[in-house]
Amino acid sequence: MTAFTYAEMTTRNRGFVSEAEQARLREACVFIPGVGGMGGAAFMALVRAGVGRFVIADLDVFEVSNLNRQLFARADTIGQLKAEAAARLAHEINPELQIEVLGREWTGRLPDILPRVAVAINGTDDAAAGAEYYRQCRAHGRTLIDAYAAPLPSVTVVRPGDPRLEERLGYPTVGVPWQAITKDMGVECLMKEIEYVLVHSSSHKYVDLDVAGEVAAGKRSRFSFSTIVTFAGTMMAEEAIRVILGRPGGTDYRGYFFNAHAQRVERPLSAPLAFAKRALVRRFMARLLAE
Repeated sequence: MTAFTYAEMTTRNRGFVSEAEQARLREACVFIPGVGGMGGAAFMALVRAGVGRFVIADLDVFEVSNLNRQLFARADTIGQLKAEAAARLAHEINPELQIEVLGREWTGRLPDILPRVAVAINGTDDAAAGAEYYRQCRAHGRTLIDAYAAPLPSVTVVRPGDPRLEERLGYPTVGVPWQAITKDMGVECLMKEIEYVLVHSSSHKYVDLDVAGEVAAGKRSRFSFSTIVTFAGTMMAEEAIRVILGRPGGTDYRGYFFNAHAQRVERPLSAPLAFAKRALVRRFMARLLAE
């Protein structure tokens, strides 16, 4: 059996990154709360790219329903804490990784975590924790990489001076201490995010709208598909590498949607077009919820 070496593991990265850039990736630390779906895919991609240090967190255990899309979900990790299982499997890829594993306490640890990391990635879908995460990233000058809850893979890069998601989409959480954010507020946040996705992308063409209506009405859990989740997580990892290496380009806080069906990138509409389409989307969503 060939002995592991970091140099051999990353030898095929050369040509995409220089030797000096690979060294920077090895020394970089990335924070990812939520290592199930997109967060787990981003984690996997960054581990294989040679990032050497991580802080990861998750509250949940792997379930059978996670097997369709979550890269660290396997038959032998069902019932295990996601963060602990993901860390163990990541060490099987790179035994030299430095990984700090956290659970529910991660939100309270943000003032300690963020000053130590090069970039932050959002893999959680909790409205209260997400609001605090965004706010703390601004306070500590850290770029946060996120994605929309959308049927098309998406990615956003929110730099410290950019508006927070809750501000931009008009969430009811603005100005509310994160511990006081209720489940009902979280549902309203999700509705506003879905509205944004429908206004600024052609997502409605690629999902079963009856099922989408059940999700919006709270009658069933969100639906996800392997290619979409993995693609979005990989796009998030690519943007994280760009931040770590200080490379130009990439997306902004509004992000984009990648439409593989039509082979195009869908970017946010201009304000006049968005205003006109928003009225149509709101009527559509009202009908969907009423059915």
